[in-house]
Amino acid sequence: MTWSLYAIRYARRDAQRAQHFIGGDPHDGPMPMDYFSWVAVRDGRAIVIDTGFTAAMARKRGREFLRCPVDALRLVGVEPERVEDVVLTHLHYDHVGNFDRFPNARFHLREEEIHYACGRYMRHRHLSHSFEVEDVVGIVRMNYANRVIFHDGLQEPWPGLRLHPCGGHSAGLQFVSVDTARGRVVLASDVTHFYENMESGRPFSTAFHVGEMLEGFDRLRAAAESPAHIVPGHDPLVMARYPAPTADLEGVVARLDVPPREGT
Repeated sequence: MTWSLYAIRYARRDAQRAQHFIGGDPHDGPMPMDYFSWVAVRDGRAIVIDTGFTAAMARKRGREFLRCPVDALRLVGVEPERVEDVVLTHLHYDHVGNFDRFPNARFHLREEEIHYACGRYMRHRHLSHSFEVEDVVGIVRMNYANRVIFHDGLQEPWPGLRLHPCGGHSAGLQFVSVDTARGRVVLASDVTHFYENMESGRPFSTAFHVGEMLEGFDRLRAAAESPAHIVPGHDPLVMARYPAPTADLEGVVARLDVPPREGT
């Protein structure tokens, strides 16, 4: 059985190439970043993968907020109030904000990530700046309410949708592979922010463990049917390579369960 799979573009920011590679880039120039939430749908059931951030957070962090990622789920026929399962690839601010907008959902997270976000390393601003304290505390509260399911190792909570442990960018990062009509698609999340991070073997600048980031590129390739089945977490090329479900959603939602556009 296969899933329909969508990427929802909810925010963006202008940035330079040197900001996206450890050690910078010898040919610096503009390299904007997009922010996505994803959703897999099958037989009327939706699995939301990451919940983005709010308009208030966009103002705080200087991001351009395009639309609410939760409200945008309705563009693909998903009502947030009916969502029962949300996968959090990690707890950075741009992946876990809006968690409180899913009143009936369980949250799927690697246990190592909550330990990391609450542990000794958060005294270092270089690492803690990617987290928002209220998001982390909110997930702790959800755990006390028996609404967090912790995972360890490779898991398949739903047939055809797997959670893969992969550290590096964050200690408890995970990526997701999804069986679709075009084969097994890998949602890399922040295992590779851009196609170029993976293709050039140069990790993104925000790193907990550089070695694990490099190993993560190989894990993505091993999980996907081909490199063309890997979808990076923040690359604007995703919207250029994949078609929209309908013409009016061009630049807003991309279908990832169909082949990329010809020539891309």
